Amino acid sequence: MQCPVCKESQLVMSERQGIEIDYCPDCRGVWLDRGELDKIIEKSAVIQQTERPSAPRYAEAARRDDHRHHSGHDNRDHYSSQKPYKKKSFLSELFD
Repeated sequence: MQCPVCKESQLVMSERQGIEIDYCPDCRGVWLDRGELDKIIEKSAVIQQTERPSAPRYAEAARRDDHRHHSGHDNRDHYSSQKPYKKKSFLSELFD
């Protein structure tokens, strides 16, 4: 089948976790066959039900007002460049 966007490329079929995905290698478009979106939604719902609830989040502790913040030794910029760890979701694994 030809890509509906590119009109020149052939779609490639891939099966991941029991779901057939057609994708275009050029424009990276993704198409699903009839019923495949329903399968994705069902799997996502099952996974969400089986996951444990996350730990409660606590408010950030109040900033201490000590000499480090007044003498130019504030290290907030050091930590802002780090990305927090994020668990991969079912969908990210499916379309990766």
